[in-house]
Amino acid sequence: MAKKNTDKVVFHQIKVLDAGAKGVSVAKAPDGKVVFIPNVVPGDVVDVQTFKKRKAYYEGKAVHFHELSEYRVDPICEHFGVCGGCKWQNMNYSQQLVFKQNEVKNHLQRIGKIELPEFEPILGSEKQFFYRNKMEFSFSNSRWLTEAEIGSEEDLGNRNALGFHIPKMWDKILDINKCHLQEDPSNAIRNEVRAFANEHGLTFFNPRAHEGLLRTLMLRTASTGEIMVLIQFFENDKANRELILDHLYEKFPQITSLQYVVNNKANDTLYDTNIKLYKGRDYILEEMEGLKFSINAKSFYQTNSDQAYELYKITRDFAGLTGNEIVYDLYTGTGTIAQFVSKNAKKVIGVESVPEAIIDAKANAKRNEITNCEFFVGDMKVVFNEEFIAQHGKPDVIITDPPRDGMHKDVIEQILKIEPSKVVYVSCNSATQARDLALMDEKYKVTRVRPVDMFPQTHHVENVVLLERR
Repeated sequence: MAKKNTDKVVFHQIKVLDAGAKGVSVAKAPDGKVVFIPNVVPGDVVDVQTFKKRKAYYEGKAVHFHELSEYRVDPICEHFGVCGGCKWQNMNYSQQLVFKQNEVKNHLQRIGKIELPEFEPILGSEKQFFYRNKMEFSFSNSRWLTEAEIGSEEDLGNRNALGFHIPKMWDKILDINKCHLQEDPSNAIRNEVRAFANEHGLTFFNPRAHEGLLRTLMLRTASTGEIMVLIQFFENDKANRELILDHLYEKFPQITSLQYVVNNKANDTLYDTNIKLYKGRDYILEEMEGLKFSINAKSFYQTNSDQAYELYKITRDFAGLTGNEIVYDLYTGTGTIAQFVSKNAKKVIGVESVPEAIIDAKANAKRNEITNCEFFVGDMKVVFNEEFIAQHGKPDVIITDPPRDGMHKDVIEQILKIEPSKVVYVSCNSATQARDLALMDEKYKVTRVRPVDMFPQTHHVENVVLLERR
């Protein structure tokens, strides 16, 4: 049954069937089209108010719940449903893992269309909250208002916010009181920065007018207890900049690295900016099996340190190294996986396109007194050629951990040409991984598959696949 409601459609008593892409759940409309609904759990029975209609699907929101799913739990975060960061927080964790494993299996079967072994069970995260080691918050002088605030006639006063972007709204920031993603003192530092700035009249960024002092706040933590804080300023106001940085360092003496950047570009990305060290050192140290890795403000590092260790152990196990192999680690980043497997290999060659990452990789190898790892910078599809392989030796095993887009077809062609005995493919996007596995199916058979949950309360999932030469 459906009825018109101000040019929109209401579907009554629709059962939510599955968890879909990007954390949005899926149901079927009476006309057979798919309906995408946020903030519901598979098994809920709801009335849905649609707000978008396309040829093959609707988008809508639940306006009334008739039955609640057996998988539903109460979200612990006060910002749930508005923030958009932990879209599955209303679903019990064991069921989250079921849907993640099913997503990987669906992608590999439906997109890959290849012969697959029995999947190994997904590895859940021991920490389901406070697991992230990196968080980025934005300042705004135009705080997101709730429907109750908008309908109120009261003076809303200070509109300053320090928190997260509202989904699909680049200029609106949700003011965050407590976030359950990063361990303290993350919340304490963020709230102190906001309170001090408000108390001293420091201006928050206006993204439309492009003005204001305070732009973003980044916090990085490590399992070693070290902490990095970086404040991005839009205006170059030395007196007020030092006022807040000095206060922060005095209030939180446990900060290992206090940095800042003045960025008046149109965007707030850090990678092409000149970051300045204010107090401490310009990196923090992460540790794993006695290996120490320096992480600077621009470094890529898996954002769940504990689960990264589990991911790397699975990768090493899949590689099955005996100590006699030449290993290539493609898309090596800061060389973490390369160094993690190095004690089990004859030689490891790491390749990465980001020059700063390779500088970090070499410094980490030196710090860890690893002598059988070499790192090279360059575009993978260009560097990974016959000349490079002739110079460094044909790999017995390739470990590849590409970005979400997967491997470039030229890289896949080169792998097929040199035919290493094993390829261990680590992926943060099982859809593009499935596409790549299909391209390699002529010469490689998938013999092991194990998903790994790096991001509880979200739809994201990593997957590790072992391919062996036919």
